[in-house]
Amino acid sequence: MEQRKYKIVNGHIITPYRIIRNGTLITEGKRILAVSERDVEMPGATVIDAGGQYVSPGFIDLHIHGGGGFDFMDGTVAAFLKVAEKHLEYGTTTMVPTTLSSDKASLLKALELYEAAHAQNTTGARFAGLHLEGPYVAMSQRGAQDPRYIRNPEEAEYMEVLSASSAVVRWSAAPELPGALPFGRYLRSRGILAAAAHTDAIYEEMLEAYENGYTHITHLYSAMSSVTRRNAFRYAGVVEAAFLIDDMTVEIIADGIHLPAPLLKLVYKIKGAGKTALITDAMRAAGMPPGESVLGGLHNGIKVLVEDGVAKLPDRTSFAGSVATADRLVRTMVQLAEVPLQEAVQMITATPASIAGIDDRKGSLVAGKDADIVFFDEKIQVSTVFIEGERMYSKDTTL
Repeated sequence: MEQRKYKIVNGHIITPYRIIRNGTLITEGKRILAVSERDVEMPGATVIDAGGQYVSPGFIDLHIHGGGGFDFMDGTVAAFLKVAEKHLEYGTTTMVPTTLSSDKASLLKALELYEAAHAQNTTGARFAGLHLEGPYVAMSQRGAQDPRYIRNPEEAEYMEVLSASSAVVRWSAAPELPGALPFGRYLRSRGILAAAAHTDAIYEEMLEAYENGYTHITHLYSAMSSVTRRNAFRYAGVVEAAFLIDDMTVEIIADGIHLPAPLLKLVYKIKGAGKTALITDAMRAAGMPPGESVLGGLHNGIKVLVEDGVAKLPDRTSFAGSVATADRLVRTMVQLAEVPLQEAVQMITATPASIAGIDDRKGSLVAGKDADIVFFDEKIQVSTVFIEGERMYSKDTTL
């Protein structure tokens, strides 16, 4: 059977190397066939006029909990699918569903649901594996993680979880906890990304953690140590370790609220676009009106309040997850952090693809890679989304 061909014209194509003004992009079947600054003859192709918009790789979200009123901890396949459909509208074509600290039974259930949802997911952003956030975190840096489930790494438990499914692609933990270093080594031996998160580690502990598999920092600045004093002596923390260890990759919740402009600029200045991924860390209220919501599972989660563009604990003492969408992250980096558009896009496409180990097929508009494509305007408002060469979303429903 002949594969469908698209010829995208009159768009500003964002490649890993430059922005091609009024370029041409050809797709055939699921893949990109050609990207050119010139017109390319392609008999039989359906021509799509991008209307002077930017043509970008699909956005990749490495850390996301929910959206559209649903959460991955709700315990249903439908919740997984609804979250994927909602974030598709904002340009996310690939996501890594993320759990919260819970009991072992809930972790095993999440794996089972993920596999079922992955097989059924034809209408939303594609899943690239599961991210377990907790339960092996520092109580002192738990943030909105439920303290009832926080514990140290238990070898029998994590080996049972990882033996139950190959779906886990990253696991976030506090590397200073007893048993955390063998855990990091085990994750590395399985090809799973070990990330430092919700941690009170000092620099020396982080350096050792890096040597034992922890090569990524979960939501930099959020729920982690910086400079502390112990008996009058100062110690560098996780934030400083992230900056000092050159090859350490980081992710940031670039909603402009979790991190203000000066910190966004500092991360960009030190780590650069090649080591920094933008994440939503979105909970169920993403894409929904402000008001009361629930962090975590609908029946056993924590009540939160959504206001000022962020979720907060009811007493307003702490943020309780983000309500950001991927387009907002790019917009924030361009408008607030003054990062060039091409690099802001890199931080939510090529960089997360590299961190996740899927850059052989995702994250850039290059011949041979998956045709995951997003159109957006000067204000980074998404209008059209393709996944693997199929148009999945158009703001203009007549298209």
